[in-house]
Amino acid sequence: MRPASLDEGKLLAQLREMGAVGRTPEGGRTRHAASDEDGEARDLLVRWMREVGLDVRVDRIGNIFGILAGENGRLDGACMVGSHIDTVTNAGALDGCYGVLSGLAVARAFLTEGVRPKRPLIVAAFTNEEGVRFQPDMMGSLAFAGGISAEEALAATDDEGRSLGSELERIGYAGEEPLPIATPGEYLELHVEQGPILDGEGVQIGVVEGVQGIWWWRITVRGTANHAGTTPLALRHDAGHAAARIVTFLREMAKATPATLATVGTMAFRPGSINVVPSEAVFTVDLRDPERACLLAAEEKIAVFTARVAEEEEVSVVMDQLVRFDPVSFDGGLLDLIEQAAAEKGFSSRRMASGAGHDAQMMARLCRSAMIFVPSRGGVSHSPAEHTEDDQLIRGAEVLLRVVSRLICP
Repeated sequence: MRPASLDEGKLLAQLREMGAVGRTPEGGRTRHAASDEDGEARDLLVRWMREVGLDVRVDRIGNIFGILAGENGRLDGACMVGSHIDTVTNAGALDGCYGVLSGLAVARAFLTEGVRPKRPLIVAAFTNEEGVRFQPDMMGSLAFAGGISAEEALAATDDEGRSLGSELERIGYAGEEPLPIATPGEYLELHVEQGPILDGEGVQIGVVEGVQGIWWWRITVRGTANHAGTTPLALRHDAGHAAARIVTFLREMAKATPATLATVGTMAFRPGSINVVPSEAVFTVDLRDPERACLLAAEEKIAVFTARVAEEEEVSVVMDQLVRFDPVSFDGGLLDLIEQAAAEKGFSSRRMASGAGHDAQMMARLCRSAMIFVPSRGGVSHSPAEHTEDDQLIRGAEVLLRVVSRLICP
């Protein structure tokens, strides 16, 4: 026996209620990891999990799990579904939350129809997926999969020097469960695409074959502060100008390759005065490509160019690696199940890669993993304008229910 249907109205209502937590004047929502707003969203999710009868547990770095027991009584080998509920600044309502609340909808379908699965179902909400406040991103799933120790994760600090551990304690989500709480048999993540492909092609379901590699650096350029009006250009050791040369190079390098993306998302000058030549420039680089060889080639080009800039501008340039997540391929058997489920429901689908990082990327280190995408209108995400139609959201959840049912109710 398998569950036949979802409570569609409940899923959509919960998405809207969760989307109201941390609302901003611009119409988005901000729920950085371990903030007060994140704590409020966590409380809401835990209440909903308990209302449907799930056993709720929280591990050492604040990952939340709602557990539907299986006939075998063991957690190891469970089917895990989920995502995250933290957000970037002024975010849309769906990124992350859609996967968690759709997982909860699947569990609710089992419980409402009295279906006891052979194996357990675990609905997961991972801590600090976005990595806005604490680095690295995807921290909760990375720690769950053994890629970072709990101690290292809890010691991560924000810009004000507050640690993840102390902030989880403050909001009441410093759990006691070990990492990992169980070794899943599979991990499935349903997500809005956050890109334009499905929407542009009119395809209803994305069968995600993998996630491109994501490498981050912090680059620090140090020169000499001096008067903007009395220092000739030829005598300057201008950290700001050197940084600008590197930023321009990154864009031109990426344009010359088929799939490489390079982004400078933050930059700060010191001393930060309009009439002073900068003595220091600190900026971040986000480099992405589906092929590790291309990332390695780009890294070498950046190193060569920054050394050249340092020599020509008579400054120092230091590159500190922040994140090095290599490209990931998902499990072929799970991809086939997703494709089959979409076809059985009469939904169009296509295979594709993810340009954004996701918890599934980390979970693939530990167990068979895969992702399901639904369209994002105009490809917009990380913005209040993020939008997916209700019927598209329901289609994705229906595919998830069908795949999960196949896995744990054979």
